[in-house]
Amino acid sequence: MDDYIISCCSAADLSKVHFEERNIRYMAFKFKLDKDIYSDDLGESIDIDEFYKRMIAGATTQTIHPKEEDYYDYFRTFLAEGKDVLHLTLSSGISEAYGAAVAAQNRLKEEFPERKIYVVDSLAASSGMGLLVDAAADKRDEGLGIDEVRDWVVNNRLSVNHWFFSTTLTYYIRGGRISKTAGTMGNIFKICPLMMVNDEGKLMIWEVVRIKRKVMKETLKKMEKLVRNGLDYNGKCYISNAGCYEDARALADMIEKSFPKLNGKVEIFNIGTTIGSHSGPGTVAVFFWGEDRGKLLLNSDI
Repeated sequence: MDDYIISCCSAADLSKVHFEERNIRYMAFKFKLDKDIYSDDLGESIDIDEFYKRMIAGATTQTIHPKEEDYYDYFRTFLAEGKDVLHLTLSSGISEAYGAAVAAQNRLKEEFPERKIYVVDSLAASSGMGLLVDAAADKRDEGLGIDEVRDWVVNNRLSVNHWFFSTTLTYYIRGGRISKTAGTMGNIFKICPLMMVNDEGKLMIWEVVRIKRKVMKETLKKMEKLVRNGLDYNGKCYISNAGCYEDARALADMIEKSFPKLNGKVEIFNIGTTIGSHSGPGTVAVFFWGEDRGKLLLNSDI
């Protein structure tokens, strides 16, 4: 087997234990909470529950994505040890991470011409990127070399479906994603927009649903329509949540009941500080292997 590192950005929103068990490395982003700067290091610098409590109390957040030099230093450590590197970045549709990582990659190719370093735009976010990098680790463990795994990731990344909703629009107002008037009215009428990540790796509102119970049912319906092999789906399913574990658990129970052949139970992770700085608390996202996202907008039956 080739001696290579599989890596991704910390915004893959897997747990530290999961990263360690699957032998996946990660590049930690940084963020600002009020005036303090922390590392997005899976809750080690600041407890994730504390992070969301402070947001609810009015703390301001700002993500600080790695620069070229950050990726250069991160990748160089592995290359200097004689390891090749395959790194998946947070989607270029919502982050500048991919461009910075590619710039570092190009510099390092000249410095280490005998080594391989590949940077792939995951076109995914949160535990959707986590699901993709976990599958890459499966391919590595099956004995595929770094070139084969890179090609597999590129060819399959759009099959990772992302569907998510938020029970509050407050943080979308703060981030300027919706107007204050529209967001305030949405909160009054308990609007829970159902959103997805498209084939360009960008977030988009798919439909507007009233009340949490209905949007959870609609999320399950989307999975039933789009998942590979329908109700016989035997792949993995991840859910990430922003300070609302009970909602995530309720959706996981619904999914496990509908899909008895799942590869294990639904795994629930925290939405970390990078994604959470923008989504705010109250967001639940589900990720599974399904229809190519490039075809979704062409399917009127969804």
